[in-house]
Amino acid sequence: MPHEPEATAFLLATCGLLLAVSVVFSRASQRTGVPIALLFIVVGMLAGSEGLGHIAFDDYHFAFRVGTVALALILFDGGLNTPLHTVRKAAAPAGVLATIGVAGTAMLVALVAHTLGLGWPEALLLGAVVSSTDAAAVFAVLRGSGLQLKRRVGVTLELESGINDPLAVILTMTLTANLVSPGAASAGRVVFEVLLQLVAGTVIGVAVGYGGRYLLSRLSLITGGLYPVFTLALALFGFGAGTVLHGSGFVSVYLVGLILGNGPLPYHTGLLRVHDALAWLSQVGMFLILGLLVYPSHLLQVAGIGLGIAALLVFIVRPLVVALCLAPFRYPLKEVLYIGWVGLRGAVPIVLATFPVLAGAPGAERLFDLVFFIVVATALVPGATVAWVTRRLGLQSKEPPAPQAVLAIESRQPLQGDLLSFYIDEALVVAGMPVQELPLPEGSAVTLIVRDNRLLPPTQDTTLQPGDHVYLIAQAEDRGLIHLMFGRAEEE
Repeated sequence: MPHEPEATAFLLATCGLLLAVSVVFSRASQRTGVPIALLFIVVGMLAGSEGLGHIAFDDYHFAFRVGTVALALILFDGGLNTPLHTVRKAAAPAGVLATIGVAGTAMLVALVAHTLGLGWPEALLLGAVVSSTDAAAVFAVLRGSGLQLKRRVGVTLELESGINDPLAVILTMTLTANLVSPGAASAGRVVFEVLLQLVAGTVIGVAVGYGGRYLLSRLSLITGGLYPVFTLALALFGFGAGTVLHGSGFVSVYLVGLILGNGPLPYHTGLLRVHDALAWLSQVGMFLILGLLVYPSHLLQVAGIGLGIAALLVFIVRPLVVALCLAPFRYPLKEVLYIGWVGLRGAVPIVLATFPVLAGAPGAERLFDLVFFIVVATALVPGATVAWVTRRLGLQSKEPPAPQAVLAIESRQPLQGDLLSFYIDEALVVAGMPVQELPLPEGSAVTLIVRDNRLLPPTQDTTLQPGDHVYLIAQAEDRGLIHLMFGRAEEE
């Protein structure tokens, strides 16, 4: 026992060092274009038993549990930051991609894998594992690229990655059971399980989301620091309840975040900041552990077939499936091409690949290595070109640039009046107008001007210039007039 404190201290120091190295390495993502998730995986591989750190780690149970919790927190944060009105526009196409698209991808990848030498049981299982896009990878690339993507395209990708896991999970579990005990499940049973998980996950997510919103509106906690604890509890409960009650925990936790994020939250800005940090911590920890789990020498053994499957998945299978799924929705060709290109794989396939290993399926560890190789290869090619493809296809949003500083009011209870921010475009009538001449209604006032990297007080002699970010207080009944003068608020 005297060595226990030292062992604990060593473990904490190792974890801290790996997290710090991963965060520092993340700076290279914007410079090189390499997806940040892939950098975290590389750090884990370098720290592993065949890397510089020589950390021996092969606990698939622990990796599966950490990956599941991390994905739940990432999806919750994604829901918190997604406007509900954009989800309504993309729900139908994203739903088709998350169901028919996943099934079609699984079948085509299985056909490719069988053609390249895998037996049908292994090929079908591989197709199921890599059939879904990954929320963590998609969120990280879209939000870390520094680009403002057109809203419908971005939401379609994010929503698809947030709700396409149930079918992939069911297919993986069913095909794993059939690999261990042939004939364990029928096609009808699979269809029933898919529908059950989607419906149950949706019902539970909506119930927990609105229930949590009701409680938050009536709770009066002793300190603001307890509110993110409560929202975290709602996220974990939503995921757990959705899973235990035979629904999809992934769908459930995403909907909980979506409903909470689109309602009146106490300490709204602070809550979003806390969950953003938790999501990034989850990404770093999850990809580090998955990197520790793999042996680089094993990847070389599957490089040939893995490269062939990855290339066909990226250049043929994914674009073809997306084109067929989105055909009824009349997306422009360049948006179809973009969505087909940015269907990134990440932690979800790797976590799913631990299922066969935990079940003791024959050839499961080789399948895990193959999935890992495919994920890395597909993340490198599309992921590293996201910024270039976005510009090339002209899919950058025309939204104004983000201000250098953000002004927010943190309040436990909803307040009368709104703090709104506006970007001053040269076409606006208020551009070039002194603050004292603004025909603002009574009860409204300019509070702050952000110009480049300067904070300017709104004195009577201050003139609004194109490129300024202006913050003003307005009453709810005056928002129509304010919008006529300043355009759409930035938060909208």
